[in-house]
This record gives sequence, structure tokens and C-alpha cells, in this order.
Amino acid sequence: MAALPLPKYGLDKLYLFPYYQTRAQYTQATGEEPPPFDEQRPPQYWCDPEALKSTKRSVIYENILAVNEKGVPLQDENGRPYFEPVVMLKLEAGTVNIPMQMAANEPGTEKPAAQIPLRELDPDEELFFDFGGIVLVRNKTLIESNAPVGFTPQDRELLKAVARKLNVPV
Repeated sequence: MAALPLPKYGLDKLYLFPYYQTRAQYTQATGEEPPPFDEQRPPQYWCDPEALKSTKRSVIYENILAVNEKGVPLQDENGRPYFEPVVMLKLEAGTVNIPMQMAANEPGTEKPAAQIPLRELDPDEELFFDFGGIVLVRNKTLIESNAPVGFTPQDRELLKAVARKLNVPV
């Protein structure tokens, strides 16, 4: 997949599988109840439906955001976030593990969530840390070409005209 026509965007644009933030969202999307939350496993808000069909016991995902044991993204020698391969049991990869979220301190939820597999980066894309340590994807072509980002002078004039019509001081 080619880089998106945006200067930067979130990792969610690279997800290989749907991400379910709640048990209700999973049920709505799949028509099935999620399995009970297993507090021995880390929370997992995605599943690979093909993993359960595999004849092997494990599945390898090449592009997982590298994080430490607390879920904080790691840096390479250039200070950038990076991908690493991860091996998962097919049963774990093929099933979500979404907490009930009925209490703030539900057992098992203190663990960082299992990272979702991501598609390979396009040659025009790179990972970087944005403000606050958030990992984003940068479209190198747009950044290097100094393409206009944000509002153009024409956009600003239009916004000022709208503000004047609404009696908003500009």
C-alpha cells in the first residue's frame, strides 16, 4: 500500500486487523460474544481470523511496534521507533482478550496491551516520535517537498469572511 497523502498519520492506518476498543464493539462488528477476559494474558483488542486456520501452533508477525515491558515504544540507534517480529500462539493471535472494563483496577488490565500487527511501511513512510512521545507515520515525500500543510492564505481569508458574517471579531 502506498503512503497516504498526508504529512503524518497514526499507526491505526497501518493496522492489518480491526481494532475493537470494547467488548460491545467486538460483538457489534462480529455478531459474536468475545471470549471471557483471561487475566493471565495481556489485553488484546484485535484478532487474526486466519491464525486459527493455521496448521502450525504459532504465527509470526513481522511488523509489530517494538515496546518495552511497560508498553513504552523503544528507539533504534537513530532515536526512531521501530518494528520487530513477534511469535504468538495461534490461539492467542486468533482470539481477542478484551477486559470487562467494569472497574478501573480490573485484574489483568495493568499489563500493556498486545501490539497489533502492522502492514509493512512504504519506502516513502517512516516512523517517528511526535509531541508527547506518540508514535506516528511520516510521509517523507510530502515533508521533503515542503508541500503546504494546514491552512493556505486563501483558506484563512475564507475563514475570516465567515467569521465577519457571524459577527466574530477577527
